[in-house]
Amino acid sequence: MRIQSYTTKLLTGIGSVLMLSLFSSCEKVIDLNLNSAEKKYVVEAVLSDIPGQAKVLLTQTKDFDEDNTFPGISGATVTITENGGGTTTLAPTSPGVYEAPALTGVSGRSYTLRVTAPTGEVFTAVSTMPQKVLMDTIYATDEFFFGENMKVVNVDHPDPVGLGNSYRYIQYINGERKTAIQIRNDDYSDGRRINSKLFDFDDDDDDEDKLKSGDQVRIDFLCIDPAIYKYWFSLIRSATGGNQQATPANPVSNMQGGALGYFSAHTFHSKTMIVP
Repeated sequence: MRIQSYTTKLLTGIGSVLMLSLFSSCEKVIDLNLNSAEKKYVVEAVLSDIPGQAKVLLTQTKDFDEDNTFPGISGATVTITENGGGTTTLAPTSPGVYEAPALTGVSGRSYTLRVTAPTGEVFTAVSTMPQKVLMDTIYATDEFFFGENMKVVNVDHPDPVGLGNSYRYIQYINGERKTAIQIRNDDYSDGRRINSKLFDFDDDDDDEDKLKSGDQVRIDFLCIDPAIYKYWFSLIRSATGGNQQATPANPVSNMQGGALGYFSAHTFHSKTMIVP
């Protein structure tokens, strides 16, 4: 599974949503003096129950007026420790990317990430891998939304009894990963079957990018712990200025030590289909 620096991109430009909302209705040209901000490390770390997916991406934020490329930070020391068990050091494989291909997680166990940056700063995070749930089926339905018909991918799966189960759905269409953040928890569906419709509104109404018959769809299904659900939820609601937030803010993170980002120990299941 490829790690992409969504967090770095969103947090670097976090003020843009607020500025657009304030001035979108004004016709007068206003020059904004955007002050420089202290650069922060961004850690995006994942561990799954599938070999080859233990990866950490280390980058830094940039000022608003800088370009949208985020070179990886080399020279860090990165470890993952199973609580009560052994420690694995992740090896650098390219600038800013650290991997441990043989490391796999186990449901019910907690893991501690430790990142020592080249500057000596230390960042830690703890994540517990949840019980694994498998998708039953994925399929497409025709939906009428915002005055137009569209095809939408559906995911059906059970939810174990007991609150606290959380899920993330990552959608690929014809091999292209969609950027929409799709998450759900069981606050209103505990112990019942869940149907999640993966509406995708990140394509700016480009008909060529809309789901259509003959497209190949892959869904990666992650069972995530509640702290990671809260991270993605707050990233959607706060960092992007959604849910009528007055001021965009950094998402709620399980990362300690001053870095932004997250560490997710999750289970992984994938299904592929051709849209009829």
